[in-house]
Amino acid sequence: MRLPKGGTELQVEFLHKNVSKEILEQVQIVCSIPERIPLHPTKPNILWLHNNYDQLKTPDWFKDKNNHSKYDYYVYNSHWCYEKYRTIFDMPTHNALIIKNGIPEIKVSDFKYNQGDPIKMIYHSTPWRGLNVLLGAMQKIKNPLITLDVYSSTAIYGSQFEDQMKGTYDDLFEQARQLPNVNYIGYKPNEYLTENMRTYHIFPYPSIWEETFCISAVEAMAAGLYCITTNYGALYETCAEFPVYIPITNDAHSLIERFAFAIEAVAGRLHEEKTKQHLKFQSEYMYNYYNWTKQAHAWSNFLQGAINVKRGSK
Repeated sequence: MRLPKGGTELQVEFLHKNVSKEILEQVQIVCSIPERIPLHPTKPNILWLHNNYDQLKTPDWFKDKNNHSKYDYYVYNSHWCYEKYRTIFDMPTHNALIIKNGIPEIKVSDFKYNQGDPIKMIYHSTPWRGLNVLLGAMQKIKNPLITLDVYSSTAIYGSQFEDQMKGTYDDLFEQARQLPNVNYIGYKPNEYLTENMRTYHIFPYPSIWEETFCISAVEAMAAGLYCITTNYGALYETCAEFPVYIPITNDAHSLIERFAFAIEAVAGRLHEEKTKQHLKFQSEYMYNYYNWTKQAHAWSNFLQGAINVKRGSK
């Protein structure tokens, strides 16, 4: 059985690779779902929030303010995420901390695109995050140089989830297979994607899913891809000022039209020197702010402080 390795699982894996085992053994960190693991009687209990405020069964737990004191600390993966929990559930602020998600070192594009070269785009997120919109946009693309590789699959969350979702997105995947300017590839592990990301030029991400962070976008932008996305959820915080932002709308036809236009527009200026400089700066920014060396330093300092406080309270 293939185990889940989505965004949260990858962040936990990176945490354990980059923060000392000695420190991690002295705390208990639970991801997103409170009390999924019983509270530890002696260690600092930390809830690391990746999920949106309305995902799974978490809202009922957070609505009960008696639960808020159960965890010593709440770590949010973006300011947007923190603000949602704070305002919707009146979460405590004295024990809140924002530590953003991180990425490993990613190979970067050489930024040598010349006018007239093929333009490769990649979509490597889950199907429910806007793949339908993107495939609609691809049907309106007139530039014959533009192609899209789709790595989307439910397999990212493991074999059990893939079996549960079997058939749900088959029509969408078949549409990707049939479109002449789209190549449907399906699931590839994160290591493969980060190794090959730099061979692409554009990351079109018409997200219709309210994310608390977007690791896919950070990976692509760190590799030097031009990002086109919506301003939904935490995307405008995660991606800063670098992408072309399409305002989120419930009008699917309008979103498709706008994305098709934006893709053609970006493709038309990839060869410009100012675009290459933009992408170089973007790549440096993403890696400087989101690399796991930086995130591990923040985690190590925080966890050691939490351990010291726990010791002092005994």
